[in-house]
Amino acid sequence: MNSLILLFIGIILFLGAYSIYGGFLAKKWGVDSKIKTPAHTLRDDIDYCPASAKVLLGHHFSSIAGAGPITGPIQAAVFGWLPVYLWILLGSIFVGGVHDWGALFASVRHEGKSIGEIIRVNIGETGKKLFNFFAYLTLILVVAAFTDICAGTFAFDPAAPENLTGARAGTASILFIILAMSFGYFVYRKGASLLLSTVIGVALLFGCIYIGYQFPVLKLSKLTWDIILLVYIFLASTMPVWLLLQPRDYLCSFLLYAMLAGSVIGILIVRPTMVIPAVTSFSVGQGSQTQYLFPMLFVIVACGAVSGFHSLVASGTSSKQLNSESDTKLIGYGAMLIEGIVAIIALIAVGYVKDATGTPAQIFASGVAEFMSKFGIPTSLGSVFVILAFSAFALTSLDTATRIGRYMFQEMTTKEDGSTTILSNMYVSTAVTVGLSALLLSFGYQKIWPIFGSANQLLAGLSLLAVSAWLAKSGKDNKMTVIPMIFMFAVTLSALALVAKNNLLGGNLVIAAIAAVLFILAIVLIVTTFKLFFGKKDKNTHKASA
Repeated sequence: MNSLILLFIGIILFLGAYSIYGGFLAKKWGVDSKIKTPAHTLRDDIDYCPASAKVLLGHHFSSIAGAGPITGPIQAAVFGWLPVYLWILLGSIFVGGVHDWGALFASVRHEGKSIGEIIRVNIGETGKKLFNFFAYLTLILVVAAFTDICAGTFAFDPAAPENLTGARAGTASILFIILAMSFGYFVYRKGASLLLSTVIGVALLFGCIYIGYQFPVLKLSKLTWDIILLVYIFLASTMPVWLLLQPRDYLCSFLLYAMLAGSVIGILIVRPTMVIPAVTSFSVGQGSQTQYLFPMLFVIVACGAVSGFHSLVASGTSSKQLNSESDTKLIGYGAMLIEGIVAIIALIAVGYVKDATGTPAQIFASGVAEFMSKFGIPTSLGSVFVILAFSAFALTSLDTATRIGRYMFQEMTTKEDGSTTILSNMYVSTAVTVGLSALLLSFGYQKIWPIFGSANQLLAGLSLLAVSAWLAKSGKDNKMTVIPMIFMFAVTLSALALVAKNNLLGGNLVIAAIAAVLFILAIVLIVTTFKLFFGKKDKNTHKASA
C-alpha cells in the first residue's frame, strides 16, 4: 500500500470533518462569540489571561501532543497498519475531537473550571470527589514519568562521551526557555508585534537548536536533570501564563509544524510503501502477556485518536486563556485533527521500515529523517532534530501537567462555600504536587506505569460523561458525546478487566488491584449518573450552567 494515499486521505477527511462536522457541533452546542470568556471575566494575568487563537493553539497543541501520537500508533502497529489507521481517522473525528472540544467548551461555560467541577455541577459532589481524586493521582504519575523521560533524554553518560544527543537536547531546551520568557515579556509587556516577534522568535528557536547541537555544554547526569526539572516545573506552574507557558508552547509548536512539513514533503517525494502487514491477528502475545485488538488497540493508540489527558489540558489551562468562544473549534477540535496527522505520519514511519527496532521515538526519528533526507537534509541532522522536537514536547506536557495538578489540588482543598485554606495557596498546592511526584519518582513510578493507558482512557470516558450530563441539563443534543462515551467505557472496562486478569495470572498483584479499583470507580460514576437522570438526585447537585 502506498502510504502517500493514506496521508492524502487522512488530510482530506480531517479538513472535511473540521468544516462540516465541526460546523454541525458548533451549531448544536450553541457556540456564541458574543459571550465573554473566563479569560476576560476572571482575568488575573496569572492563570486567566486571554490569548490570540494562534498562540493558544500553539499552547494547547504542544501540551496535548507530547509523545503520545508518536508512541501509540507505532506500538499498536503490532495489530497491523489498517486497524490503527482506521481508528486514527474515526477516533480523531468522532471521539477525540469531540472529547477535546466538548471538555474545552464545557469548561469555558463553567468559569474555566476543571472537569471535576463540571461533574459537581451537573452530576453531584460525590462524582466530583471521585473524579478529582483519580485524575489528580493520574497527573502525579504523568509528572513523575515525564520528569524521568525528560531527564533521561537530557542526560549525559561519561561512559559514552561520543553520544552527545542528551547534552544537545538539554542545552537547546534551556536556551529555549530563556527565549520564550523574553518573547512573552516583549509581546505582552512591551507591546511588540506578534507577527514580527514570531518571525524573530522562530528564527532564534532554530538558533537555539543550532547552538545546542554545536556547543552541548550541559553534560549533566540524569539525577542532576531530575532535580533541575523538579525545580523548573515548580517555577513554571506558578509563573504568569503570559511569561512562560503561552510563549514557550506557541514557539514550540513551530517545531512540530516544521517536522510535519518536512515529513509530508519527504513522503511526497519518497512515496513509501507500507511493508508491514495490513492486519496481523486479533490477539498477540502469549499467556499473561496476551493482548487483544479489542480493547487494547484503542488503549494503546491513545493520543493518536483520543486521550483523557487532553480533557485535563482543555479544562485546566486552555479554557482560562480562551479569547472567544468561536476559538474553541480551532483549539479543541482542530488541534486533535492535527494530532491525527502526526499519528498517521508515525504509522507511516514504522510501516516503511520492516523489522524496525528501538524505542518508538527512535523509530519515528529514523523514518522521518529518511523522508527529509530526500530533499537535502542529512539523515544524522534530521534524526537529531526530531529527537530534539520530541524532547521539547515531552517537556511541554510535563510543566502543563504540573500546573493542571496545582489547579486540581486547589479545587479539592477549597471549601464548598468557596473559602480557601492554606492548602489552596498556589505555592503550597504546587509544592505538594511536585513533592508527591518526586516521591513517586524516587520509589519507581515504573511499577504502576503499565496501568496508565487504561487509566488515561477511563479519564476520557469520564470526561465525555461530564460533558454529556452538562449538555443534557442545558437542554442540548448530546448524542455526539453519549455515543463516544459508551464506546470508551466499553473499551476501558474491558481493558481494565483484561489488565487485572493478566497481571493476576502473572503474579503482579499491585497492578491487578489498581485495575480492579479503577473498574469499580468507573461503575460507581456510571451508576451515579444514571441516578441523576432516572432516580434520586445527589443532594449536592446544583443547577448547571447554560
